[in-house]
Amino acid sequence: MPVPVNSSLKKRKSEKKAETVRPSKIFSPFRVLGKVSNEIPFAIGTLGHTFYIVTSVDRAFQIYDANTLHILFVSNTQTPSKINALAAHFHYVYAAWDNKIGIYRRGILEHVLSCETENSIQQILVFGDFVICTTFTSNEIFVFKKKDSKDSYATEFYTRLSVNSLQGKIVGIVHPATYLNKIVVATTNSLLVFNIKTGKLLFTSSDFNEFNITSIETVPVLDLIAFGTSDGQVVLYNIKKGKRFRKIRTGITSKVTSVSFRTDGAPHFVASFVNGDLFFYDLEHKARVHILQTVHKEDHGGVSKAAFLNGQPIFVTNGGDNMLKEYAFDPNLSTTNSSIVPAPHYLRSRGGHSAPPTTVQFADPNSHFMLSASKDRSLWMFSLRKDAQAQEMSQRPPKKSANNKRVGVIPSMKDKLPEIVCLAQSNSKEGDWENAITGHAGETVARTWDTYNRRLGRWDLPTTDGGQVKSVAISACGNFGFVGSSSGGIGVYNMQSGIQRKLYRLHKKAVTGVAVDSMNRKMVSCGLDGIVGFYDFNESKYLGKLQLDAPITQLVYHHSSDLVALVLDDLSIVVVDSVTQKVVRVLLGHTNRITALDFTPNGRWIISSALDNTVRTWDLPTGSCIDGILVPSTVTSLKMSPTGDTLATTHVNSVGIALWTNRAMFHPVSSRHVEESEFSNIMLPNTTNDTQTTIIDGAFDENTVDDNEITGVHNTVDQINEKLVTLGIGPRSKFNTLLHLDVIKQRNKPTEAPKKPENVPFFLELKGEKVGDRAIESEGKLDSNGTTEQSGAEAQSQLNFLRGDNRMTFENEFTKNLRLSSETKEYTEFLKYVHSLSPSQVDLEIRSLDITESVKEVSCFIEALTQGLENNNNFDLIQAYMSMLMKCHGDIIFDSSDEELKNALRSWENINESKKANMDSLVKYCSGVINFFHTV
Repeated sequence: MPVPVNSSLKKRKSEKKAETVRPSKIFSPFRVLGKVSNEIPFAIGTLGHTFYIVTSVDRAFQIYDANTLHILFVSNTQTPSKINALAAHFHYVYAAWDNKIGIYRRGILEHVLSCETENSIQQILVFGDFVICTTFTSNEIFVFKKKDSKDSYATEFYTRLSVNSLQGKIVGIVHPATYLNKIVVATTNSLLVFNIKTGKLLFTSSDFNEFNITSIETVPVLDLIAFGTSDGQVVLYNIKKGKRFRKIRTGITSKVTSVSFRTDGAPHFVASFVNGDLFFYDLEHKARVHILQTVHKEDHGGVSKAAFLNGQPIFVTNGGDNMLKEYAFDPNLSTTNSSIVPAPHYLRSRGGHSAPPTTVQFADPNSHFMLSASKDRSLWMFSLRKDAQAQEMSQRPPKKSANNKRVGVIPSMKDKLPEIVCLAQSNSKEGDWENAITGHAGETVARTWDTYNRRLGRWDLPTTDGGQVKSVAISACGNFGFVGSSSGGIGVYNMQSGIQRKLYRLHKKAVTGVAVDSMNRKMVSCGLDGIVGFYDFNESKYLGKLQLDAPITQLVYHHSSDLVALVLDDLSIVVVDSVTQKVVRVLLGHTNRITALDFTPNGRWIISSALDNTVRTWDLPTGSCIDGILVPSTVTSLKMSPTGDTLATTHVNSVGIALWTNRAMFHPVSSRHVEESEFSNIMLPNTTNDTQTTIIDGAFDENTVDDNEITGVHNTVDQINEKLVTLGIGPRSKFNTLLHLDVIKQRNKPTEAPKKPENVPFFLELKGEKVGDRAIESEGKLDSNGTTEQSGAEAQSQLNFLRGDNRMTFENEFTKNLRLSSETKEYTEFLKYVHSLSPSQVDLEIRSLDITESVKEVSCFIEALTQGLENNNNFDLIQAYMSMLMKCHGDIIFDSSDEELKNALRSWENINESKKANMDSLVKYCSGVINFFHTV
């Protein structure tokens, strides 16, 4: 039985309290894709003639260029809690969380203002030397002021103002033009004017018992204030005269969230509502201009704010549906008697899903674009390289034609298709015809999409038995689409014409997965009946089936290896070879229902996620879990990029797509099994830069801890155990060359002696006298007698060793190492040096051993080989060296009467015989065991 999520999470958290947090061996958080704005009203800042827009995304903010809506800056760090208010003033952005205000420049935090209250700040107002913030819950107003007029922003607490609860709750504050040091505070039933410098209340309006004020804004006319009400009215109020100037009925019975006025010469204002509508009014003609309906979704709070850019016929809106939009007014259309104000038109926008996505799919082999489906019934295509390229796929039906026979219900422009439950896409025929298929909740037809034109396709592909669509697939060639039914049928359709070509009927329950190989030869299907079906797609033949122990909920096919990964209801992952139709791996470890899985591009790993809030990486050759991540939010879908550098995940409480970098692109990863207590507890990627890592950061990571403990990287050793006989770790060709070096030399001898060329060019001829002079000059200077002079240091460096018989001899590196090792009887370093030489160098050094006066060097060399044989290291190379020694100096060794040489040979013979006997028994034992398993 699955373990409840809460109990399993509590158990893991309690186990990890006493342990240090380990980083993941493979994945690091990178960034979030598709987050633009939330329900917090945006802020507009000005720098000369340019405008920028600041939007909140939970605990961070993003700054957009108002001219293009391209991202300029992102806050460098996340705030401790969610941002509740934003304000912008020239170069600085003010973000409020809890009872604090952070002051940022270019996304970098420079200062923090703290209010002495336990309530959260809900609004910020910046003008002159002051920063004013309000807490709507406690009706408090905090004022901060600059310490010096030269300061860039206020840093000193100045005063604190309070509003009587009988006057209602604060809903907003504004600073009217020309009102020096004064602010107007709007409560739910009155307007108050404060002098923030003296802290006095200057004016209190009469109670608006018929209104419930919800927002306030200044009017570009002296002494006038506009406020919106909860019943959809906009009221203009004269502060100086203390009376109402005009009341405007919008005809929309919804709460007004904001009011904004045009300042480019046209007497218009816009009011936004929680139902998502925008109302435009002409103050001069006292008439409604236009109403834009459903600009933002009512389910997510409608329009949070709408504001005109100063001096521009452009206004900006945002809402809790993760959208930021810009609209513009065209010049008025003049007639003979009057002018007509055209309706505002859509200019540009940035956005993403308004509900958590449920399915993701990389849309091209270069990992540039990604398809994403969400519970908001939308299909988006996001760009991983440039956020401005993100676009929602149009659901407008194509024009009707003679061949366009739709079976399903065609949605209207105001409605959308049902939620997408399955998605498949191919790039082979992109631009030629439809190349994507989606299945929708409760529908009996699958929809086709054209990702090249970003729109809904021409065809509806019905299920063959009238059941609901449960799975879809598309062939690698892009010619065939597959639709799996809840009743067990599988239909194959031509993607160009939308005509059904084949029909399969194997499963008795819902088909949960269909796949075909890259050559359209083999097809695989699975269902809730636990059956895995295998088909010959070309011949339309049934090849066989495999019955598993539990219902199958998902299928992922890896084209290169022909492996099929299946998710079972018993919390296991079963890997099946589609060629042999046998189970090759069963992966166990998840403690709750598995939500998603995918192969890495090379087919070596499988990455899976489950309701136990873990993301696990499985190594297929060993069948072990080599890495695990414990995330704070359950993963609903995951997909590995075709290039293998990025992992994309979606989560239950996030409207964005989380991207993770693959550190294994630069570091080797051990296949050692990782227990659940060793899983990494990692926060999800976010939009800020505090936890971001780029793809190439893994190339510069330095392991400051033990690889075996943290990263799991296995360090290869030259010898596993001293009792085991170890062969040389170098190439096998080196051993063969050492044994047959004489044959190789004989074969490589030239057949003819080199001949002197008959006609040599003049520039290649050299006179002997000149060559000799140059040689003398290079070796030393000539003295008066014609002999060369050479320094004593140079001569001493060439005569390195004085022998016992007072004779000087030249000594190279090989002879020097042998001599020094013989003095201590420790030949380890000497043998390492010999192993590093090439076969021809070893042959030269053995032939150059001194045998003129004594055979001491030969005796020392045999002692070194004997010690290497005792250490059980490089067994084959040691035998090859002894064979070369006997071939070169066997006659000298046989005729020698040196006792030291004889003792060295006896030691070698005793050790060699014992090793040979041991090796013979081990080889025979291993051969017998192998033959036994072969026969069984």
